[in-house]
Amino acid sequence: MKLKVATYNIHKGVTGIRGLPRIHEVRLALSSIDADIVFLQEVQDRNERLSRHANYHTGTQLEFLAASGYEHRCYGMNAVYPHGHHGNAILSRHVIGNFTNHDVSDHALEKRGMLHAVARFGGSKNKERDVHLLCVHFGLINRSRLRQASFLVDFVEKEIPRGAPIIIAGDFNDWQRRVDVVLRARLGVTEVATEAVAEAQPRTVLDRLLPWRGARDARAGVARTFPSFAPWLTLDRIYVRGFNVLSMHVPKGITWARRSDHAPLIAELEMR
Repeated sequence: MKLKVATYNIHKGVTGIRGLPRIHEVRLALSSIDADIVFLQEVQDRNERLSRHANYHTGTQLEFLAASGYEHRCYGMNAVYPHGHHGNAILSRHVIGNFTNHDVSDHALEKRGMLHAVARFGGSKNKERDVHLLCVHFGLINRSRLRQASFLVDFVEKEIPRGAPIIIAGDFNDWQRRVDVVLRARLGVTEVATEAVAEAQPRTVLDRLLPWRGARDARAGVARTFPSFAPWLTLDRIYVRGFNVLSMHVPKGITWARRSDHAPLIAELEMR
């Protein structure tokens, strides 16, 4: 069974400087990606300050995004403030059963969460199989990320059956690749960028300035997603267990740069 998955930090669906709504562009992005499962970070499901803006959406942000073709979804609220809240979310074209949100905040200044959901795959009851989905957004401080990674590993080892298929995706803020080492060593997961040859992608500003970079990234299995106008850092990752990685892709260009400060990471998988 093949499926397409994506992880995308949507920056609360607003522009970076003026904070104007651009959630319509995000929904167009999801329609363009056309993934079976999307892991979202910084979904601002309520914002009373923007609700009266002419370009604001009706209903919650998650409902608005799900209207791009996702019948099943779940949301984990992480940060709460007087005018709203935001957190992680999962959109799926497969049935989502149970889901829980776990507070993995390491200190009061950074509210972080881990959303765990179980999706059911398969066309008939005899061939149905549960896949565990974990959507994360880790902290900016290295020590915080390592503690959050340890929480994730402990959770998987204690709560998820050994050998069950897993997809872990999100914004790891792990430019030093310390969390990457922990997850690989303790969970035996693989990261899609290192397992698949990168698809041909449009050139960015940095690619023109550093023409050697694109070829090196393809050989090394690197998926640069931040900042979206000239991706340099590998903040967004997808880790899998029980899947073969067929391909991975990071869409680039001015259109994507206008949608969020992160570019999405997209992968084609095949269940073993």
